[in-house]
Amino acid sequence: MIESLEGLKTLILIAASAGFLHTLLGPDHYIPFTVIARAKKWSIARTSWVTVLCGLGHVVSAVVLGVLGVTFGVAMTKLETFDSLRGNIAGWALIVLGLVYFVWGIRKAIRNRPHTHFHFHEDEKAHVHTHVHHKEHVHVHEPEGTNLTPWILFTVLVFGPCEALIPLLIYPAVKGNWLGITVVVAVFGLTTIATMLGMVLASYMGLKFIPLGRAERYSHALAGATIFVCGIMVQFMGL
Repeated sequence: MIESLEGLKTLILIAASAGFLHTLLGPDHYIPFTVIARAKKWSIARTSWVTVLCGLGHVVSAVVLGVLGVTFGVAMTKLETFDSLRGNIAGWALIVLGLVYFVWGIRKAIRNRPHTHFHFHEDEKAHVHTHVHHKEHVHVHEPEGTNLTPWILFTVLVFGPCEALIPLLIYPAVKGNWLGITVVVAVFGLTTIATMLGMVLASYMGLKFIPLGRAERYSHALAGATIFVCGIMVQFMGL
């Protein structure tokens, strides 16, 4: 009983450490959420629920893969190969998302370029004012992708690899310890989502203290460029 209790404590510690490091070292777990939330001026509440939703999808997809592999006796090498394939899809998806968002952001910034109007009145006095037409005529039904963005991020994270979880499931699975498997999944999942949320909110609050000034209209383009670089790092640098 003591040995099993000690083993369970060890599993909890390892699962928590793996979840934390796996998330911290994976920029795709928090950078896209931060820059999109900043560009779209999401509230803390919206940023939080989008992050938690995507983190849940990321963890559940990995759990399903790992449990199915363990249940049907799929070799660990095959599971890791399939997980690597998912990682390639996620990496390229981030690259494409960043590139498309960048182009859209540039187009939006050009359309929203400030310009000056001169007005002459009957008393022959004139005044000048500068404004942007696009902001003044935005309607709630404009298709700016606001509603689609959380689901795009969700899809990318679902395909994102969770290679740290699969090896953790092997040890309790070999011993037929379903309690151990449940504990590993719960601890790893909660740690991953909590770390994602903490990183996103911390960086989001930090960005709010960085004034963009005239570059504010390029916020979407900057977000797209950042996501593109993040995708490059994930796809070609193994982060």
